Amino acid sequence: MSAAVVLETAPPVLAQTPAPTAPALQVEGVRVDLGGREVLAGVTLDVRHGEFAALIGPNGAGKTTLLRSILGLVRMKEGAVSVNGQPVVPRRIGYVPQRHEFAWDFPLTVREAVVAGLAGSLGWGRRPRLEHQRAVEQALLKTNMRDLSSRPVGELSGGQRQRVLVARALALNPDVLLLDEPFTGLDMPTQEMLTDMFSSLARNGQAVLMTTHDLIGALADCDRLHLVNRTVIASGTPDELRDPQVWIETFKVRPDNPLLTALGVA
Repeated sequence: MSAAVVLETAPPVLAQTPAPTAPALQVEGVRVDLGGREVLAGVTLDVRHGEFAALIGPNGAGKTTLLRSILGLVRMKEGAVSVNGQPVVPRRIGYVPQRHEFAWDFPLTVREAVVAGLAGSLGWGRRPRLEHQRAVEQALLKTNMRDLSSRPVGELSGGQRQRVLVARALALNPDVLLLDEPFTGLDMPTQEMLTDMFSSLARNGQAVLMTTHDLIGALADCDRLHLVNRTVIASGTPDELRDPQVWIETFKVRPDNPLLTALGVA
């Protein structure tokens, strides 16, 4: 009688669950003291790839201080910041300051101003290489400033100047783009144009975080909002932030304040 043949079958292959992707920007438990006063306390938030997010809060809430802490320009008492799950490397974060912080009367063309934004990554006295020139060209294209690249920056309108600052930041090919009050002093059509540009950058994979006082615009255009007043009061999509209490706590207003009606959360 022949021996039975036992066929061994391979164990079933189990589907692998993809490892979660780290946020483009992760802020964890950040505390900042300035002049002996606690300005930020336990701030925790993240910004994902392809997300257009906003920091919302009243004057003095610590929004700009938080941006400067992320950049390493302000010392944190506690907490940590990471980009793509790794310690922050300055060139991986593009920073667009408020327009008044740039010397617009300096004799530079648009292209020269964008190239000058690479100085920190190039090193002292080094000329831009081909890869840097390509990055500058791409930044000018993304901000629709290529046709104005030879124009002196002093001749630009407010919206064009804002686009120059964005191009300077994008020339670094950053993982995260930080914008500090990009709409201040601009008319409504220019704000709309810039909003479209920021949204387009996010749709193409850029992580964008801006501070803004345009609350209605942020609710309409941003993917996620972080309500901040020294700490994060609430975070979520505009639809998730319909509880008037989080806005009352953030802005320290009465329940019958017209702001809540204007925001559609009353």
